[in-house]
Amino acid sequence: MKNLKRNIAIVCGGDSSEHDVSLRSAQGLYSFFDKERYNVYIVDIKGLDWKVELPGGLTAKIDRNDFSFTEDGQKRCFDYAYITIHGTPGENGRLQGYFDLIGLPYSTSGVLVEAMTFDKFVLNQYLRGYGVSVAESLLIRKGYEELVSDEEIERQIGMPCFVKPAADGSSFGVTKVKNADQLAPAIRKAMMESPEVMVESFLDGTEITQGCYKTREKTVLLPITEVVTSNEFFDYDAKYNGQVQEITPARIAPEIAERVSKITSHIYDILRCNGIIRIDYIISKEGKISMLEVNTTPGMTATSFIPQQVRAAGLEMKDVLADIVENQF
Repeated sequence: MKNLKRNIAIVCGGDSSEHDVSLRSAQGLYSFFDKERYNVYIVDIKGLDWKVELPGGLTAKIDRNDFSFTEDGQKRCFDYAYITIHGTPGENGRLQGYFDLIGLPYSTSGVLVEAMTFDKFVLNQYLRGYGVSVAESLLIRKGYEELVSDEEIERQIGMPCFVKPAADGSSFGVTKVKNADQLAPAIRKAMMESPEVMVESFLDGTEITQGCYKTREKTVLLPITEVVTSNEFFDYDAKYNGQVQEITPARIAPEIAERVSKITSHIYDILRCNGIIRIDYIISKEGKISMLEVNTTPGMTATSFIPQQVRAAGLEMKDVLADIVENQF
C-alpha cells in the first residue's frame, strides 16, 4: 500500500499587532516544508474567521469542531498543526488547548508553558527560581497604577529601564525610559497592548539569540547570533525593517558560547519545551549571561534568526521541520 502523505496545517494570523508578520512567517515555512513528503496548507486565523488557502487563490472555511475543511466535495482532516502565530491565540496557550481537546499534534510547547512564556514577568520569576539570571522587574496592573510610584520604580529598578507589555507576543508598546518623567506615558503606551505592564531594569552588554530543538533522538543547539542595532533597542523597526545587523556565529569567546548553549538547553528542559524555541540574552562586559526572553513561536521568514542559524549550522530547514513533525508520531 502506498504511504500517504501527512496533511500539515501552517497555522498563522492571530489577533495581535503582529498578524501580518505571522503571515510572512507562514509563507517562509511553506517554502521550507518538503512537499514531496507532506501536503502543506496555510490556515489563517483571525477572531472566529478561520480559513485555509487552496490552490488558485481559493479559500475554504475551517470547521472548528475538528479543524477540518472541504475541498472538491471531500472532507479533509489535518494530521499536524505547525503554529506560527506571534501573540494570541497561538503563543499564549489558547490554541494549544483547543488542539489538545481535539487530539491534534502541534509544533509548540503545551498550554502551561505557552501561557508562562507569553507572560514575561511570570517567566522571569519562575526561571529565577532555577538560578537563571534575569533583569530586575516589577509588575503594574491596569487600574492599580497608583500602587507603584515613579519614585519606587526609580529606586527599585533604576534608570534607564524598559517598560513593556507583560503578556504580549509582539514588539509593540515597548519604551526605553531614561528618566522618571517618561514613565507615565510609557506605561500608558504598553497598556494599549496588554493590561499588565512590566518595568524591567536595563542590562548593558552584547545582545545575542540562540535557537534550539530536541527530539527523542537528539538535541540541536543552533549557532548563536549577535544582534547589533543603532536603535535604542531591538524594537519593531530593528526587527522587521532591517535596522539591525545580525552576525552568525556571534563574535563571542568560545567558552561564553558554550555557557550560553548549556543555559539554552537547561531552560528547554526546565520548561519541557517542544519544537523550536529561541532564547534572547544579554552578555555583560564581565561575561554575565542574563536571559531576556523565550520565544516559542520564533519568526520563520527566510531572513529570520532561526533559518539563518540553521543555514550556519549546515542544516536544511526541510530536514529540521521534518524532525519536529515526526517527533510527535
